[in-house]
Amino acid sequence: MDPVKKSLVSLHFAVVLLGGTGLFSKIIPLSATDITLGRSLFACLALGLFVKLGKESLQLNNGKDYLIALGLGGLMAAHWVTYFASMQYAGVSVGMIAMFTFPVITVLLEPFFEKTRLAWQDLLSALVVIIGIVLIVPEVSWQNDITLGVGVGVISAVLYALRNLSLRKYFSHYGGAQSMAWQTLVIVLCLLPFSDLPVAPAPLSVWLLLLALGTLFTALPHALVANSLAHLRAKTFSLIACMQPFYGVIFAIILLNESPNWQTLLGGILVTSASIYETVTTHKTASATNE
Repeated sequence: MDPVKKSLVSLHFAVVLLGGTGLFSKIIPLSATDITLGRSLFACLALGLFVKLGKESLQLNNGKDYLIALGLGGLMAAHWVTYFASMQYAGVSVGMIAMFTFPVITVLLEPFFEKTRLAWQDLLSALVVIIGIVLIVPEVSWQNDITLGVGVGVISAVLYALRNLSLRKYFSHYGGAQSMAWQTLVIVLCLLPFSDLPVAPAPLSVWLLLLALGTLFTALPHALVANSLAHLRAKTFSLIACMQPFYGVIFAIILLNESPNWQTLLGGILVTSASIYETVTTHKTASATNE
């Protein structure tokens, strides 16, 4: 198999694994903070080992980059905690769809990071996403768990968008695995004071699930993505990544017996469609700028 086809297969497999992360919010009987801490601990060890096996250095270039890594890790910690909390409140299907508003949110926030201007199509995409979210929300009340989950999911999307924009502007000169190794280390350090996991030992079955989440469903897909980008365009990764909520919803239906109603499915289609549109448009604009 030639390198490009091999990279495509690896990338699809990575996105399938990332789509499965939401399942752990339901099958691990811990808080979102504890799940994130366990995930980050095992992911950090695995990613650090991956970088070392690749004969790369974990050391950053200067003191400023260590401060940037600290900020990125803090954003990622808040993103992962709210990501799992959203699905614990509203279910995997709803939580994942709400979080996947981040591509459109990214476009709306981009002018604050780079010299770009919003187009009317971007505002239309934002409107489509809002309609999709409104369809998912059963009632405008924070007393409703689904509404609360959607709200937390959108907050998670904002945090993820801020992290991605900051990463692209200030930390893109580092490889994906090296970057994530540092971010997961910062997550562990950030969450240790707020977690019950170190002082209330979990059963072996819970540790095994956290091990699977941190290695097979976090470190492995990030390593696969880092390797595949050597042979594929970033646009290809972005478009394939848009399949993540689809896989997440399918897993939730099959493995967790979730039954999303037609409003949720329609809202998910609208949100994902807007995300795909913005992904294609962003890369077309970038290509035109570079020519």
